[in-house]
Amino acid sequence: MEFSAQINEGSAKPDGNQVFFIILCVMGAFAILSSTMSKNPVLNPFAESLGTPEAFMGFVAAASTLPGVLISFPAGSLSDIVGRRKILLVSAVVFASAPFLYTFINSWWQLILVRFYHGFATAIFVPVARAALAEYYPSRRGEKISMFTSATIVGRSIAPFLGGFILSLTLWNYRMVYFAVGLFGVLTLATGLILSRQITDEPISRSEERRNVGKLEGFRAVLRNHSILVASVTEAAARYVYGALEFFLVGYLKNVAKMDPSLIGIIMGMQLVLIPIVNPFMGKLSDRVGRKIPIIGGLVLGGISILAIPYNVQFIPLLLISVAFGLCFSMIISSAPALVGDLADKESYGAAMGFLATIMDIGQMAGPIFTGFIMASFGYAGSFFSLGAVLIIVSVAFSIYTSITGKIRRI
Repeated sequence: MEFSAQINEGSAKPDGNQVFFIILCVMGAFAILSSTMSKNPVLNPFAESLGTPEAFMGFVAAASTLPGVLISFPAGSLSDIVGRRKILLVSAVVFASAPFLYTFINSWWQLILVRFYHGFATAIFVPVARAALAEYYPSRRGEKISMFTSATIVGRSIAPFLGGFILSLTLWNYRMVYFAVGLFGVLTLATGLILSRQITDEPISRSEERRNVGKLEGFRAVLRNHSILVASVTEAAARYVYGALEFFLVGYLKNVAKMDPSLIGIIMGMQLVLIPIVNPFMGKLSDRVGRKIPIIGGLVLGGISILAIPYNVQFIPLLLISVAFGLCFSMIISSAPALVGDLADKESYGAAMGFLATIMDIGQMAGPIFTGFIMASFGYAGSFFSLGAVLIIVSVAFSIYTSITGKIRRI
C-alpha cells in the first residue's frame, strides 16, 4: 500500500462546534495535569521511599501504561458503537477516584496496583478524544488534534512545577501531592459532565448494529494497513523514549546532578513548556506539507539531544536539553496521530485511534522497563545512549519505508 495520507470528507459531524472543542481541551488539560503530577516528579522518590527494588523501578513507572495496551483499542472501537460520551465519562470517573488511593499505600507492590488502575483513565480518554476530533473536524484534524494535544501539554507542563513546589513546601510529603492530584481529577470529572451535554450520540439503528459489529473486528484490518502500523510504531518509539526519560531523568537530576526538587521540577516542566505554543503550528504545517518532515526531524533532533545528557550536570545545559527534547517530541506527536486519522476510514476513527494508542502505550510501557535493566548494567550514560539510539534508528527506518513505498503527498 502506498504510504499516502488521505483525508476522508463527508463526516457526519460538522467541521466546527467550537464550544465542544474548548470544553474537551479544558477537560484534557485537567486530566493530563492530574495524571502527570501523580508521577512527575513524585513517583520516583515515592517508590524509593517504599523500598522498591531497583530492578522493579521500571515496573512501577510502566504499570500505568499497561492498561493502554489492554484497553485503548477496545475503548476506541466501543466508542464507534455506543458513542464517545459514555466512554469519556468512564475515563473521568477513574481520573477522579484513582488519586486518593495513593494516600493508603504503604508498600511498593500496592503502588504498582494503584498505578495500574490509574492508567485506565488516560488509556480510555486519549484515543476516544482524538477520535471525536477526527470525526468533528475532517478537514482540520491535524490542526485540531495538535491544539488538543497542546491543551493536554499545558496540564503536563504545569504538573512538574506544581508537584515539585508541593514537595519542597511540605518537605517531601508525598500524600499532600496526591491530594492535589485528586483535586484535579475531580475537576476532570466535573468538566466531563459538562462536555457530555455537548455530545449528542445518536441511537444505533438495526442496520447500523450489523455494520458496527464489524468494527470490533477492525484490529485485523488495521494490521493489514502497513502504513497505519508504521505510523503507530513510529509514535510508539517516541513514547518509549519519553516514558523512560520522564522517569529516569528525575533520578539522574537527583542522584547525579544533586539538584534541589524545585530545580528538578523546573527542568522537567521546561521540557514541555513551549510545546503548547509550537504544537498547533506544527499541526497546521503537517496539514499543508505532509507528516514526513516533522516526524523525521523530530526523531533525529530528539535523539541527538538525549545523547548529550550524560555529558552535563549543570542546571542551564540540562534545562536547554530538556527544552530541545520537548520541542522534538512535539514535532512527532503533532503529526503521527493526524496521519493515522488521515489513513483511517471515517467509520472507524475510534478503532484506528485506539490501535495507535495501544501500540504507543506498548512503547511507553516498554521504555522504563528495558531502560531500567540497561541502567542496572550500564548506568545512566548507557541508558541515555540507548534512548537516543532508538530515535535515530527509527528515523532511518521510517525514511527508508516511506521512500520505498511512496512519498506522503501533500494534504
